[in-house]
Amino acid sequence: MGLCMSLAGRDIISIRDFTRFDIDHMLSAADQMELQAKSGSDILRGKIMATLFFEPSTRTKLSFESAMYRLGGSCIGFAEPSTASVQKGENLSDTVRVVENYADVLVIRHPLEGASRLAGEVTDVPVVNAGSGSEEHPTQAILDIYTMKREFGHIDGLKVAMVGDLRYGRTVHSLAYALSLYKDVKLCLISPDLLRMRHEVLEDIGRNIDFEEGKDLGKILGEVDVIYMTRIQKERFADLAEYEAIKGSYRLTQADLKHCKKGAIVMHPLPRVDEIDADVDGTIYARYFRQVWYGVLSRMGLLALILGAIT
Repeated sequence: MGLCMSLAGRDIISIRDFTRFDIDHMLSAADQMELQAKSGSDILRGKIMATLFFEPSTRTKLSFESAMYRLGGSCIGFAEPSTASVQKGENLSDTVRVVENYADVLVIRHPLEGASRLAGEVTDVPVVNAGSGSEEHPTQAILDIYTMKREFGHIDGLKVAMVGDLRYGRTVHSLAYALSLYKDVKLCLISPDLLRMRHEVLEDIGRNIDFEEGKDLGKILGEVDVIYMTRIQKERFADLAEYEAIKGSYRLTQADLKHCKKGAIVMHPLPRVDEIDADVDGTIYARYFRQVWYGVLSRMGLLALILGAIT
């Protein structure tokens, strides 16, 4: 058994900064939040969270704000750089150094890889990476792992298919890193050749767990416990012709679910475009909307931990 370091005051930049025991501790904190989420709490009364979103966001921003309000804290921030001094030419470091005077924790989404790491280096206030370019989205991975834990009761031994944009999808990078910390997990990585998982991710996770790559989702539907669908992200493509050539590569329908393993679940970090048909929503397999609720609980737990309200 290993020990979890205290998370009070720590940045949440990359899943690779944490051990399995750290993540298990985060999942336990999320469990503690269910009652408080419904009844309200004041354990973060007097604490202020600043959301610095240099990229559009609906779910992540609202999820963090909901988590903070449910714990009695307050929120400030901006949802796009046009409403901040960034529009006037202010650099990220200066923005962070200014805003740290207003808040107890900074939640940052930025189109450039490494932005959250840079922010963490220039401030003593805890920084949470809410998505950095095509790199990572660690709190999404935590809520994804939490969803699997709630649905199956365990992570060890699960077989997980990641489908779609594995090259630019920061959620799958963080999730792959997180799953690689568990025992006997197997990953099936399904994508077009152009969107295969990054080599550095494969090199890292391959030291700990087995994975296989392929293009045919139908071949593995009957084998996996989790089907993790992702959208092909038009905004990440420098060449739109490449996007047009592979958009719509995968579409999961109710008919496809007949081939699924009993007890399998379908997840998605959202937003979806056309990769999960609406007729899947009402099936026993769909978990992507419940996943959103688990995201509130897991972010409540994270905020309570890093702000020292729970240990």
